[in-house]
Amino acid sequence: MTGNPSRPRSLRSRMILSTTLLLAALSVVIIAITGVVMRSYLMTGLDQRLDSLADRAAAPHDHGGASIRELPYLKSWGVPEGTLGVAVHDHRIGSAAVVGDTGDLAVPNALDRRLLAAVDADGRHRTLELPGRGTYRVLAVHADSSYGKITVATAIPVRPVNETVARLMAVESAVAAAALAVAALVGAAVIGRQLRPLRRVAATAARISRQPLGHGEVRSLERVPEADCATETGRLAEAVNRLLGHVENALADRYATELRMRDFLADAGHELRTPLASVAGHLQLVRRAPKTAAPQADYALGRMESGIGRMRTLVEDLLLLARLDTGRPLAREEVGLGPLLAEAVADARAAGPDHRWEFLMPGELVLVEGDPDRLHQVVANLLANARTHTPPGTRITVTVRTDAGQAVVRVADDGPGIPPDLLPRVFERFARGDASRSRATGSSGLGLAIVTAVSTAHGGRAEVTSEPGRTVFTVRLPLCPSYAVEVNPLRKPVGRELPSA
Repeated sequence: MTGNPSRPRSLRSRMILSTTLLLAALSVVIIAITGVVMRSYLMTGLDQRLDSLADRAAAPHDHGGASIRELPYLKSWGVPEGTLGVAVHDHRIGSAAVVGDTGDLAVPNALDRRLLAAVDADGRHRTLELPGRGTYRVLAVHADSSYGKITVATAIPVRPVNETVARLMAVESAVAAAALAVAALVGAAVIGRQLRPLRRVAATAARISRQPLGHGEVRSLERVPEADCATETGRLAEAVNRLLGHVENALADRYATELRMRDFLADAGHELRTPLASVAGHLQLVRRAPKTAAPQADYALGRMESGIGRMRTLVEDLLLLARLDTGRPLAREEVGLGPLLAEAVADARAAGPDHRWEFLMPGELVLVEGDPDRLHQVVANLLANARTHTPPGTRITVTVRTDAGQAVVRVADDGPGIPPDLLPRVFERFARGDASRSRATGSSGLGLAIVTAVSTAHGGRAEVTSEPGRTVFTVRLPLCPSYAVEVNPLRKPVGRELPSA
């Protein structure tokens, strides 16, 4: 069985560990460089001392005897313990001596003598390993003696240099270890302080995650405490607060959508229940009526047809809105808005003869690209809305013009206006000022929702402004790409009031 994977370290632990390892690596490099430099410095001093001894050895002396006292240069002051000297004449070892711990000279062993005697007198410093003694720096020079030309080889031990360098590196290592321990403690405190805003962000996110955000109304979300925006943690806190603001807005929109959906389902159910109840009631009336009561049966059948028509209209409007919500494309062809508006105004005049209808004919050919049936439905819904929600005798004016590459259709009336609390949501589905769902007017509450949905599907938009005595619905649509203005300079927009019945 394999064990569980190790638990990942926290950001604080990783930062402390990485910082400590970096400082440790730097300490090792510094100690190594210091050791190399110090060794080079000490070796240079050692070579200088060796040169000084070699110069003394090259001075005229009697080096040919067998007595150790015949290497007098080794008895000078400051010669390190273990320093060796060998005098060679005609390939034969003459005098040889080694400095003892008390400064006295002794005779080195035969192997040491042979190794030193084999060094060439070329003036070069050499490093030589002497068995049992360690590493030495050796320099051989020619000298004059009573026997003639001889070679004197001098060897100084490197051990003092190595010991000095080792002690230095040991001290540096101890200091570096103590410094690393202090740096780790200080770094832990500093990093912990610097990461405190991150812990506040995590704590805030944890508290928010425990809130029931999936349903219901979310009034406000907790914010991360502000920090200095010049730091990374401050910028993170600011970004998280902006994100929480967006989430809060999204949750508010979601809740508002839930409320609209509930109202929509309630309204749609009410809209369908009323005609269904009417159809069911008249159907029972027909079944119970005697066969001879033809007028009563005809009336009931007519009411059933009327209820079925209302249901069909509602279902068709809902399907149209559903198609537009899913982004399904509409038919596209060139549509002249002048004739389309004239037909719609004529139909509205027939449906509402007690209103005063006025259509200002455009002085130019206004062409848009779109679905003529849906555009006719937009205008018809606007006119039906104006007719339904204004009293008899209200003047309703329809105009169309071009402005900045757009066709602008306006339907204005001088009625009582739209209530201020209803104006912001007048284009929502089933929006109405009367909460009792009265159907005296026969409206389904989807007309203006279809207006804005169809306008948006054509690349335009719908707007409304209202005050007592003046309400204006405006629909802006992009002009046809191949639009060519055909304007009669002698013709201006003509105002024509359509007569009442």
